[in-house]
Amino acid sequence: MTAVGASAPRWAAALLAVAVPSLLAFNLPPSATFLNQAASLIGWSLWLALLAAALPRPGRLPSGLAAVLAALALLAVATVGSMVWAGLPGTLGLSSLGMLAAAALTAWVAAELRAAGHAEAAFDAFCIALLVAGALSAIIGVVQVFDPDATGGPWIAATGVGDRAVGNLRQPNHLSSLLLWAMTATVFLLRTRRLPAPIAWPLYGLMLFAVVLTGSRTGLLGTLLLAVWGALDRTLDRRQRLWLLATPVVYAALWLLMAEWARLHAQVFAGEIQLSQSNLHSSRVGIWKNTLVLIAQHPWLGVGFGEFNFAWSLTPFPDRPVAFFDHTHNLLLQFAVELGLPLATLVVALLVWALVEAWLRPLSAAPESRPMLRAALVVVLMAALHSQVEYPLWYAYFLLPAAFAFGLCLGRPPDAGVGGETPVPGRRVRAPAALAAALLLLAGSVAALLDYQRVVVIFSPPAGAPPLAQRIQDGQRSWFFGHHADYAAVTTAARPSDVLPAFRRATHYLLDTRLMMAWAVALHEAGHEQHARHLAQRLREFRNEQSAEFFAPCDDPSSTGERPFQCLAPTVPLDYRSFR
Repeated sequence: MTAVGASAPRWAAALLAVAVPSLLAFNLPPSATFLNQAASLIGWSLWLALLAAALPRPGRLPSGLAAVLAALALLAVATVGSMVWAGLPGTLGLSSLGMLAAAALTAWVAAELRAAGHAEAAFDAFCIALLVAGALSAIIGVVQVFDPDATGGPWIAATGVGDRAVGNLRQPNHLSSLLLWAMTATVFLLRTRRLPAPIAWPLYGLMLFAVVLTGSRTGLLGTLLLAVWGALDRTLDRRQRLWLLATPVVYAALWLLMAEWARLHAQVFAGEIQLSQSNLHSSRVGIWKNTLVLIAQHPWLGVGFGEFNFAWSLTPFPDRPVAFFDHTHNLLLQFAVELGLPLATLVVALLVWALVEAWLRPLSAAPESRPMLRAALVVVLMAALHSQVEYPLWYAYFLLPAAFAFGLCLGRPPDAGVGGETPVPGRRVRAPAALAAALLLLAGSVAALLDYQRVVVIFSPPAGAPPLAQRIQDGQRSWFFGHHADYAAVTTAARPSDVLPAFRRATHYLLDTRLMMAWAVALHEAGHEQHARHLAQRLREFRNEQSAEFFAPCDDPSSTGERPFQCLAPTVPLDYRSFR
């Protein structure tokens, strides 16, 4: 094993980057996943710094990596443009820019590891960390389903979606994708003899069982992708190919076993409920239909990066899904609606170009590098598959591992020496750029973690905390999370119009019932009658029980006199741009 993978600090950093974020059950309001994401960013910045310290001066960018970096750069430009022209708050824009920079750095360092001949050692550490995360998350998922009374503490999160396994990431789809990544890592470690078969296959089966317990349709599709890997990769040995090919069959058998177990215990298997759901208005199909309408309305420039929820919530959709969606749950539609079709097409074309290169790289690679390249490609494809029905890449603990695997796939091989791929002897001059960038990312991540405490105290005040008004005022000065403080300000104000400026940021994070009601009242109090009516009509389309009292006067047949503003349709046509 090379020096990059040999030292204990680098192995520990790999575990901190990959495993710890998915296992962290403790979180602080207002975000249920912020600490997981902060742990991911801090862990990855530490690991990247250690890896970058062993890298020589970088060479010319491979074309596939250049395409990925160009796509990320275009997204960064779109983010800045949205901040300037579309009303995206600086707090949200800075967070997006930081995540894009982290992804670019991760892919770049991974590609340079390949060029320096250190990729296999780093990927070993990556896969072992994935295996640890997957095995422990599978156990957590089993406990959540079979012993829910043992959950809800600091080590195992309670499931909030019926009897489905959610892991400590608190979402069934997220747990299923993590487990599928870990199963991919298991096959790689078995294939390279880093993991003995008597340990590998029971762990693989345990994680597959946990995928069943999530009831995730994305997880089902992921097992089919593993079978495709087994069918196409002729370099796998016969037993490994059979296991991969049998994965969907074993999944189906475990599914039937769980369904029968539930019947014997007078229960209904949560996975069966999930698959039987057919209400399109509460499904992704409904939001996709609405998104296509928005794309048709704004085909050239889109609604602005990060502005989908704002535009969708304020656009008339009588048949809209009743949930508050902050993403389209499809990466291609997300790009199209927020960036506009021309820029979205360019970004997608760059990513597809890179994906094709990643697919072709193993064909010309040295034989000892092909297992790593193919396993890394499966990790990328699994993330791409999940991105067609959700938005995992908006979470650091999915974005950065995917970027790492993608960078490994796209890196140039080192010059071949005797016996295979070896580092290039002439490239020993160290370059500080990657190390400096990793340390800057670490500093920014720690700063964000400290900055988050300024809004935590608003929603979870300790003993002796200052008054709410003072805590909100301090939280509004947060660089990354001031919009959360604005939300608290506008939803607790006795007279919402007194804090009308605070709506400028709060409304661009996620428009929900409390926020829309407060905003409508504030606009009405400030004399913006048409805007107040338009907003109230959009809220009514969500058919949310929390707004029933707000609209009760509209449905009261005994009421007489002038109808409240929320009962009246606007007489002037407005769209979301009227509310920026």
